[in-house]
Amino acid sequence: MIIKGTSRAGPARLATHLGNAEKNERVAVLETRGTIASDLRGALIEMDALAAGTRCEKPLYHAAISPEPPHRLSDEQRREAIDTLEARLGLDGHARVVVMHEKEGREHIHVVWSRIDLERMRSVSDGHNYRKHEEVARELERRFGHDRVQGAHAEREGLEGKTPRPDRTPSRAALRQEERTGITGKEVKAEVSALYRASDGPEAFKAALAENGYTLAKGDRRDFVIIDQAGGVHSLARRLDGVKAADLRAFMSPLDRDRLPDAEQAKAAALARRAEAQHDEAGLEKAYSRGGDYVSQSRAAQKQHALRQAQLDARGSTGDRSDRIGGGEIERAGEREDASHRAEGDEAIGSQQRAAAQANDATHEPPGSAPEEAAVLGDVEITDAMQARLDRLNEHKSGLGGGRRRDGPGPQQGAPGGGHTRSR
Repeated sequence: MIIKGTSRAGPARLATHLGNAEKNERVAVLETRGTIASDLRGALIEMDALAAGTRCEKPLYHAAISPEPPHRLSDEQRREAIDTLEARLGLDGHARVVVMHEKEGREHIHVVWSRIDLERMRSVSDGHNYRKHEEVARELERRFGHDRVQGAHAEREGLEGKTPRPDRTPSRAALRQEERTGITGKEVKAEVSALYRASDGPEAFKAALAENGYTLAKGDRRDFVIIDQAGGVHSLARRLDGVKAADLRAFMSPLDRDRLPDAEQAKAAALARRAEAQHDEAGLEKAYSRGGDYVSQSRAAQKQHALRQAQLDARGSTGDRSDRIGGGEIERAGEREDASHRAEGDEAIGSQQRAAAQANDATHEPPGSAPEEAAVLGDVEITDAMQARLDRLNEHKSGLGGGRRRDGPGPQQGAPGGGHTRSR
């Protein structure tokens, strides 16, 4: 079982969070006690108003009781767990609200108490609350027969050095930051720890952070903080795995802390860089779009690569080829290779046709005589398409005069393509 909680203010924001039915499959207000209002928002605002006659700035105490799956609490066990935690925190008989949440098959209970003791008109201390949470959780696990969840504060006798201290549960502010930026603390911890171990000094560590999108800054309450790419603020000491605060302080001592930006300045710079990158990406998408169609970044990158390759090909060409491109003979880079292949094919066919025509004229034989053609062409391999063209050429010559001798090939016969014009 896991129990966590803290003192807080802001009853309206808390009511919005507890009543959020979008992030939870089921939300139910199970109890309101000690308030005139029976609805969630009204009860919390009324409990907050009880502190008007005191100097307490955080008059509400919000706790969450979460059984470890697959365990669930019955109605009787739920009341017992709430009353036990209430007594341990010193909030017996204070106004309270109980809300049940169910998400992904896991039930957990939210309880909000008023910290104000109406008889003495002062707030109840919230000191050592983490230890109190764990002591109640271990006690309830034994009562209900639940599996034991090892905490960081209570009942660690005989475990020091054997069982590693569990990571601290992220605060609600940290969880909201993860939802907002999409960058989890675990990811940052793994990456920053690796950069720390690979650095031989604070300057090298600072440079390595910058290369990976992080900014080292000075904190208000902490010595150093780091700002991630999305503007999230992290304590450097909490993002280093297995490094003690004293060791970190000794490692960073040669670095002049006053020369570092503060957290707000570094955060503003990170957000500005991110906005600029998003703007450039949006401009690139828009540059490649046509009408209302959306062109993905991958297609845009492919087009850029093709354009750069075409420019490199043009830059590396010979002078003659550059003249041909500049003169408009070959207008697009994608047509160069096709044009070259067509020219070579036409030249080969034209040469074979001219050889066949010369053989027919020299022997004064009617065109189409296969033995003479084979003798003249020798070992040249003739494809079916070439043979068809030769047959058409011979038929054309027969119609013009059969075996009449010519001094040389006519103007059309000598043209590439054997007298057939081709559209360029």
